[in-house]
Amino acid sequence: MITSIFSKSKPVNLIIGCALIIIAFVYHIFFQKDLENLSMAVHGLILFIGLFYMFITDFIVSKNNLTKRHSFAIMMLGLLFLAIPEAFSDVNLLVANLLVLFAMRRLLSLHSKKGLIKKFFDAALWIGLATLFYSWAILYVVVLIVALAYYWQSEVKYIMVSVFGILTVAILLILYNVLCKDQFLLLSNFSMAISFDFSVYNSLSNILKLTIVASVYFWSLVYYLKGISEKNKKMKPSHVLIVIASIVAVIIAVIAPLKNGNEFVFILVPFAIIVANYLETIEEKWFKEVFVALLLLVPILNLIL
Repeated sequence: MITSIFSKSKPVNLIIGCALIIIAFVYHIFFQKDLENLSMAVHGLILFIGLFYMFITDFIVSKNNLTKRHSFAIMMLGLLFLAIPEAFSDVNLLVANLLVLFAMRRLLSLHSKKGLIKKFFDAALWIGLATLFYSWAILYVVVLIVALAYYWQSEVKYIMVSVFGILTVAILLILYNVLCKDQFLLLSNFSMAISFDFSVYNSLSNILKLTIVASVYFWSLVYYLKGISEKNKKMKPSHVLIVIASIVAVIIAVIAPLKNGNEFVFILVPFAIIVANYLETIEEKWFKEVFVALLLLVPILNLIL
């Protein structure tokens, strides 16, 4: 039923996707209550960013032909917010991921071979800015490096502008510290702490949630990787970048110093795109519905357990 609704690209699907995000946000406020001490302005900002994710995901997917003409990516993003409403917990991570998405938007459009210098600079700049909000966002430089490997065309200038993009952020940060803090750099500017303490996930609800979400992700990823070889030469690098971005997101979730669910915010969009590509390959309608129903089961388990 739900896959039939999103099987075609329609404006109403974007509205439904936004409604799913609003439901997830309201659920998080009333049932998990870690946002209750924040002002209404911050609540509004968090919800706005969540909704903006929906629009930028739709733009990235449609503009770069990352899927066929359907709205499965929008559907998956909405369902993921329902499954992991803790993604709303930290506004800094939400902003960092939004800036990463801006960088990905530029990198995924490199296939047009137009304005490469500006796109590499912009991507590096956005990643640098994202690092100011969450230090481990610097790992997305790996995605930038892979993009350079595909598109640099033996032109050193593309590497140089990428370095300049990150240096621009560093210079602006130093200027801010000198003018406002009377220091060049502060320890508070970067927190590269790592934690492998997963005890927070030891509850039954978290174990079931992570098992379902991880199973859907890795199952879809296997088919996505197999499908990349069948993509045309022009679009293949874009799909490789999606895979690399998703792996970086998983690494961030694993090493995150604070594990309360918001560390999964970086995986949401790559996850949605990967699963959307898998769904379009499933011919059996009943299996497609069951596959999506697995994610629908997660918020129900959150309420029951």
